[in-house]
Amino acid sequence: MITCSPGLVDSLQKELSQLGFAAESSHLAGVEISASLDDTLLLNLSLRTAYNVLYLLRDFTCHHADDLYQQTVKIPWEEIIPPDEYLTVISRVDNPTINNTMFPNLKVKDAIVDRIKQKTGRRPDAGPDRNHVVINLYWKQSRCWLYLNTSGVKLSDRNYRKIPHKAPMRESLAAAVIMATEYQGRRPLVNPMCGSGTLAIEAALIASGRTPGLLRDNFGLMHLRSFDAYTWKSLRIELRKKSKNIKPAPIIASDIDPQAITAARKNALTAGVEHLIDFHVCDFADTPIPDEEGFIILNPEYGSRMGELQELEKSYRRIGDFFKQKCSGYTGYIFTGNLELAKKIGLRTSRRIPFFNADIECRLLKYDLYSGSRKNRNHSDQQQS
Repeated sequence: MITCSPGLVDSLQKELSQLGFAAESSHLAGVEISASLDDTLLLNLSLRTAYNVLYLLRDFTCHHADDLYQQTVKIPWEEIIPPDEYLTVISRVDNPTINNTMFPNLKVKDAIVDRIKQKTGRRPDAGPDRNHVVINLYWKQSRCWLYLNTSGVKLSDRNYRKIPHKAPMRESLAAAVIMATEYQGRRPLVNPMCGSGTLAIEAALIASGRTPGLLRDNFGLMHLRSFDAYTWKSLRIELRKKSKNIKPAPIIASDIDPQAITAARKNALTAGVEHLIDFHVCDFADTPIPDEEGFIILNPEYGSRMGELQELEKSYRRIGDFFKQKCSGYTGYIFTGNLELAKKIGLRTSRRIPFFNADIECRLLKYDLYSGSRKNRNHSDQQQS
């Protein structure tokens, strides 16, 4: 099972299809596929919109905690987890016999370490650190599923955002938003109000064909007995070669806050894409726009207090003016969690794509910013090749 943020299932399914995996089923925050443990290497390195790659070890009927222990201890953990490793158990439980959410974690942990100690004479340490072996338990009513979490820390944690700056968009969401525009790097992409640069950085990674997993040096699968360091290194080299010599069209990111641009530059440098992004400190309306047709995307604040909303109404109106006056011929996008404010833009949307940013329901609003009489222009970067 591949987990993701609510609302990203469609994006995740497209990624999986491109990698050659067919979705067997899906739910609000995940997709089920058939894959081997070896396949998890490619999945962890390649997926942009996923949270975790979970490998099913066993599912079973389970009515209470004693059942959980007895079923878990039957699994040959000594063949899966080295006795000198560190173990973390996380869970989601919906069972009437459980009123302490930590109790099932403890039962699973006890079953695992008891089994390993019985078979090897030693036992792993255990605790909350997800940088080593991670086991996921899902227990719903009378059914349990136990997974190896081959990712460990969420894949959305790319390890490049050293300076987040205010309330940044999660990397997996930013990647899904860029993918929804059908941007592939053949046309310019302009990102005013860039904040810490997440949208621009994810766009640069996509445009240059760089798989996000190459930015990390630690995954849960690396701590398993089955881990093959040679195969892992070879796969990373192969994926890195595919990203070379790909030069995208200009990517421009701007923000009125110098500290935001400082953070964005450092994050882009860590991600290895600083040379692909042209940063500017300026008001969004003064962002330089390349003459050729391209994409422009903004993620303005949503607002929560009345004073903020009044100021943001002015900002959203200015965005509409900016689109009309300076972005003719572009395809415009606004990512917002406030559709009332979005009305102030004063332009007709051609598409509204739903997303969630944490628990906020958002929309990616598309605007076709026609130039002159060019009414039948193809706006899809994917189809212009």
